[in-house]
Amino acid sequence: MSNLHYISSVFLVLLILLQNPNTTLCHTKGIRPKRSPKNGLTVNMTQVQNSQQQFMKWVKFVGSLRHSVFKTAKNKLFPSYTLHVAKKHGAGDFTTIQGAIDSLPFINLVRVVIKVHEGVYTEKVNIPPLKGFITIEGAGADKTIVQWGDSAQTRGPRGQPLGTYGSATFAVNSAYFIAKNITFKNKTPVPAPGAVGKQAVALRISADNAAFYGCKFVGAQDTLYDHVGRHYYKDCYIEGSVDFIFGNALSLFEGCHVHAIAQYTGALTAQGRSSLLEDTGFSFVHCKVTGSGALYLGRAWGPFSRVVFAYTYMDNIIIPRGWYNWGDPNREMTVFYGQYKCTGPGAGYAGRVSWSRELTDEEAKPFISLSFIDGFEWIKFK
Repeated sequence: MSNLHYISSVFLVLLILLQNPNTTLCHTKGIRPKRSPKNGLTVNMTQVQNSQQQFMKWVKFVGSLRHSVFKTAKNKLFPSYTLHVAKKHGAGDFTTIQGAIDSLPFINLVRVVIKVHEGVYTEKVNIPPLKGFITIEGAGADKTIVQWGDSAQTRGPRGQPLGTYGSATFAVNSAYFIAKNITFKNKTPVPAPGAVGKQAVALRISADNAAFYGCKFVGAQDTLYDHVGRHYYKDCYIEGSVDFIFGNALSLFEGCHVHAIAQYTGALTAQGRSSLLEDTGFSFVHCKVTGSGALYLGRAWGPFSRVVFAYTYMDNIIIPRGWYNWGDPNREMTVFYGQYKCTGPGAGYAGRVSWSRELTDEEAKPFISLSFIDGFEWIKFK
C-alpha cells in the first residue's frame, strides 16, 4: 500500500507539471519554476527532447522543496509553515479542522502543522490521499477534542449505510501523518450484545508512516481502525468495547493505556492479516490494559492474525483463555498470538489457549523495538 501511494503521488506530480510547469504545488515561497522564454525551444526539437527538458525541470522543482518524498528521513518534525484552528472567530486562521485541510494544495509535499486550539470540534474530518506530510497538534488530549457520531448503519448522502470504513470521525488517507495531544472520539454509545451495524470508528488510518503521540481514541465498538500501513502509537489512550483496535496494519503501540468499557464480553484486538506473506500485525510494548467486563486479548479476524503483548500490565478483566478463533478452528493453526514478560492478575499464561505462545527472548526480539515497523527509517524525534 505504501509503495502504491508513493508511486501514485510522484506520477501525479509529474503529470501536472508536464501539463503546466508553472503551477505551484504548495504554499512554500520561492519554489515556482521560472517561465521558459518564448523562443527557448527550436522548431526542430523532437518530442523526446521536449519531454526530457520538462522532466528535468520537474526534478529541479522537486529538489528545491525543503521537504520532499525523496528526503523521508528529514521531513518529520520541522514544519514548513503552521496553520491555526480556533473555535472563536478571529483567534485562528480557521474555525474547523476540515477547513484548514481543505486550504492545502491538491498535492502537498511539505510538512504542514495544523495547531488546533483548545475546544470541542464537532465535525467529521477527512484527509485525502495526496495531502501528505500533515501534523495535527492539539492543546492537550483532554483540552482538544474532535468528535462525531456516525456508525456503520448511519445513512450517507446517497441513502446507503456508511459501513464501518465510512463511519470514522477522523479519516487519514495520506502518508507521513502525525497527530499530537488530541482526542479523536466517536460518540456512538456502547452497543447491546449482538447488536448489528453499531461499529463506530473514532479514527481510521489508511496510509503508511503515521505516528501518534499523547493522543486519545475514544469510542465503543471498533474505535481505532488501524487499517493499512506502518504506524507508531506512543503514550496514547485507547478506549472501547469490542474489537476496538482492529485492521491489517503493521503497528507498534508503546507505553499506551488500553481501557475496555465492555458491558459483558469484549475483545481488545481484531487483527486482519489474511496471508502468511503479509508483513502486518500489532505489537504492544510496555502498555497497560484495564477496564470492565470480560476481555479477550484478541479475536482472529484474519486467518493469519498476528498480535504480541510484551512487558504489558494486564488487569483481572482478561479472560484466562486470552484469545478467540472467530469460530473457525482452522485459524488456530495459522495465527500468531504471543506474550512476553507481561505482568498483572490477567497476565497469567497457565490458562491460555494452546495455540498462543509464551515467547522466548529470541522470538520476542523482532516485536519489541521500532525495527518492527521499520521505525528507525521514518520516525524522527526532537
